[in-house]
Amino acid sequence: MMRIFITVALLLSLISAKLFSQQVADTAYNPLILKPEYAIGKGSVVAIDEGHHNFHTAEVRYLPFTKLLRSDGYVVKGYEGKFRKSGLRKVRILVIANALNKINLVNWYLPTPPAFTPKETETVRRWVENGGSLFLIADHMPFGGAAAGLASAFGFRFTNGFAADTSAGGNAFFYRNDRTLVPSPLTNGRNSGETVSKVVTFTGQAFQIPDGARSVLQFDKRYLLLQPDTAWVFDASTRYTPLESWSQGAFMKYGKGRIVMFGEAAMFSAQLAGPSRARVGMNSDFAEENYKLLLNIIHWLDGRIKE
Repeated sequence: MMRIFITVALLLSLISAKLFSQQVADTAYNPLILKPEYAIGKGSVVAIDEGHHNFHTAEVRYLPFTKLLRSDGYVVKGYEGKFRKSGLRKVRILVIANALNKINLVNWYLPTPPAFTPKETETVRRWVENGGSLFLIADHMPFGGAAAGLASAFGFRFTNGFAADTSAGGNAFFYRNDRTLVPSPLTNGRNSGETVSKVVTFTGQAFQIPDGARSVLQFDKRYLLLQPDTAWVFDASTRYTPLESWSQGAFMKYGKGRIVMFGEAAMFSAQLAGPSRARVGMNSDFAEENYKLLLNIIHWLDGRIKE
């Protein structure tokens, strides 16, 4: 019976992948921020990585992400090239979304080498340890595999697969009332207007967190991790692992710095996908609170939300 459920979920995921294969930013998405954190252009610097073959960048697929933060007063820019101490010196928050090794730009199958060199990984680790804030987002295969080394430097165990709901398939819904959306500074915010009660993700990976980290999105017994040899190709040889209590979003302090890690990227975008231009991400009718979670994450990384 479990195998039947898995097959159905995989079929739904495969259909979803084909439907959403063409993704463009929804430039009309612009939620109202009643009280911006900073005056426009006066906030902390947020740099979005563009130097590692990223699927999501500041002015393209993550343009709605960028616009939302700019509306909140943040200075958002792209970060080009390799990570160096000199380049990170003026950055308050570093966002890395779906980085890839050049090998996997077209070929989404094993192996999936690291997106970052060992020197870059150590540079980022030390930067966080000394007070920097890192927001690392790595989606389903091959993105989870490409970012696994950087995540591991902070004790997180990323996976190179797909987190699938074996009971229903499709998108993942996390709710405060069943504690799959875990109460925390990131979900509580600073007042009732910032509190998040529901978050939706759009097929990503799952990961395990180290001691000292706290989950934001936590899978229950319905979910399995599916690990194929080729992205979106599932068959009888596909490995699967139960995901109960694993995370798709978590945070922790590290030295003087802060870290937030998520295993799904579309949840922080606003996209028009496929021939029907279906709304995927923060602009979805059923993901209306995702943008509040994003703002809470940035505020926590910026030190504006206290423990």
